[in-house]
Amino acid sequence: MKLNAIVGILTTLCVSITVLAADGYASTLDHVRAAGTLRCGINPGLPGFSHTDDTGRWSGFEAAYCRALAAAVLGDPDKVSFVTLTGKTRFPALASGEVDILSRNTTWTFSRDVDLGFTFVGINYYDGQGFLGHRELGVESATELDGASICIQTGTTTELNLADFFRVNGITYEPVPLETNAEARAAYKAERCDVYTTDVSGLAATKSTFDDPDAHMIYPEIISKEPLGPLVRHGDDQWADIGRWVLNALITAEELGVTQTNVMELAKGTDHPEINRMLGSEGSLGEMLGLDSQWAVRAIAAEGNYAEIFEKNLGAGSPLDLPRGLSALYSEGGALYSPPFR
Repeated sequence: MKLNAIVGILTTLCVSITVLAADGYASTLDHVRAAGTLRCGINPGLPGFSHTDDTGRWSGFEAAYCRALAAAVLGDPDKVSFVTLTGKTRFPALASGEVDILSRNTTWTFSRDVDLGFTFVGINYYDGQGFLGHRELGVESATELDGASICIQTGTTTELNLADFFRVNGITYEPVPLETNAEARAAYKAERCDVYTTDVSGLAATKSTFDDPDAHMIYPEIISKEPLGPLVRHGDDQWADIGRWVLNALITAEELGVTQTNVMELAKGTDHPEINRMLGSEGSLGEMLGLDSQWAVRAIAAEGNYAEIFEKNLGAGSPLDLPRGLSALYSEGGALYSPPFR
């Protein structure tokens, strides 16, 4: 066995032994509280999802969830240590305990859930893999890409989806493997490849950074299901519950009209029982999670409800101008759905 493999196994064992708590499981909540910061894994740079502003502050759809979780658990949305992770490094970082939660755009699959030993706490964005190409190619469909060179990120589901698509359509391609979205974007821009493939949201983010976005087109084919969401390690149900219900609070807040602006006033009590239970003026849901009664109030106040976070970072209020699509509420034709706060 190679030395680095032995070191990896020992590291994982040490982490597991160190964080054992009552019931034989890791108490991530205790460790986050003791550290006074939430270590949240995000993409190293994807417009709309995770990017830094002029002051170096992380913003975006992924960062907003991290801040909501930190607010719920630690009482302050800024008590987050953002850890940038590539497609290759994200899973080892989560498994080893380098991060407490992975908020990076990650597809929920069988093998990641079961074989890798992670727990997805929900779906926060419904996506699908597509293709971005130069208009000068004269191609209108991905089925016309026989023999094309394609930039692709390694360590992602897109590699397998790409192979399946070309095999089913009886055409060939030349892969140009790259580790990060930034590298793939640069390679595509430098015309090292004809086409770039990743989730459509990522393609829209990439296209928005070009000097002449109209010189590029996203082809109509969506070749996969990519349900994206935050994930944690197996073995700590309490921490998974907290991550799940923070996300559910943001979704339910949109459904019930609770916003960043009115959440403090509504937290005093309303005529709506579910709002009261979620915001802590009735019942003991916070206690069930190991948190105080105001956890959801702080989560929503941090960056707003789901709609506010989406519109600011991905929707009409952003350069990406992405439609909600399946990420709209179930009551508005989408698939976004939260179990009840009861």
